[in-house]
Amino acid sequence: MLTESGFFSYALLPLLIFISRIFDVSLGTLRIIFVNRGMRYLAPIIGFFEVLIWLIVIGQVIQNLTNITNYIAYAGGFAMGNFVGIFLEQKLAMGIVLVRIITIKNANELISHFRGLGYRVTNVPAEANAGKVEIIFLPVQRKEIHSVVTAIKKYNENALYTIEDLRVLSEWAIPKKHKRHPSPKLKAYPRLFRFKRKGK
Repeated sequence: MLTESGFFSYALLPLLIFISRIFDVSLGTLRIIFVNRGMRYLAPIIGFFEVLIWLIVIGQVIQNLTNITNYIAYAGGFAMGNFVGIFLEQKLAMGIVLVRIITIKNANELISHFRGLGYRVTNVPAEANAGKVEIIFLPVQRKEIHSVVTAIKKYNENALYTIEDLRVLSEWAIPKKHKRHPSPKLKAYPRLFRFKRKGK
């Protein structure tokens, strides 16, 4: 039988364990993210399949305790699953973040740039060790972080900025569509699945 052959025990089964571990660890990473985002309906569904896959995998490992190849596949799948989970999270770029910017020089141009694109910008004058500064609060979607940072470096290259996740935010704080502006457009971070229509 195939299940009793050396090929299955030392090649096919470890490969299946490795792939299954990638799936369940990746799902676990996404589940934690969904829980932190307050997605109470999607997180339990992800958790169900995560545990189901884990039970199947651990069952195969226990049934073949003398096969060290399974241990290596199990550990390797766990490590790769963490990498894949983080990769998927970055591609999905879900949620809202608050970008806090502290500018050393005049920030009028930077503020005008973001407001021209339709962002809700709040700026507050403050005092730092080096003198007067401007503190800017900017809620944005995570997929736009790269473009926002690029704009900060363009208009205030020496500005200090921090980024933190937000769990709850007023609906009006993030406009659905940004206004068009002659300044360079903010490029959205690519989604996990993005299909382009072929030209006719």
